[in-house]
Amino acid sequence: QVQLAESGGGLVQAGGSLRLSCAASGSSLSTYDVGWYRRAPGMQRELVAVIISRGSTNYADSVKGRFTISRDNFKNTMYLQMDSLKPEDTAVYYCNAGRIRLGRKYEYWGQGTEVTVSS
Repeated sequence: QVQLAESGGGLVQAGGSLRLSCAASGSSLSTYDVGWYRRAPGMQRELVAVIISRGSTNYADSVKGRFTISRDNFKNTMYLQMDSLKPEDTAVYYCNAGRIRLGRKYEYWGQGTEVTVSS
């Protein structure tokens, strides 16, 4: 079992920055693929960024060059640095950790942190 807790959301003006954190407990994140997702009002949840266990990263086209995902295995925490924020980045952001062991998928979610970008 992995418990995930996001923090760092808030209200920011367009062009500003926020850094989201996701602290894990119960298990080490180093053996999981980890990522950030978001759900904007009235929209489906979408992938923002992901780090697979070997360290490579992928980003949604809408955030490439503006957002950076990272992880600190010593602190058992992942981050999402968000720069040059736009009003369309307004959403609830969720962190996710997942892995497959012996053919079974294990997936965990945080409770979400709200980000509001004003124009």
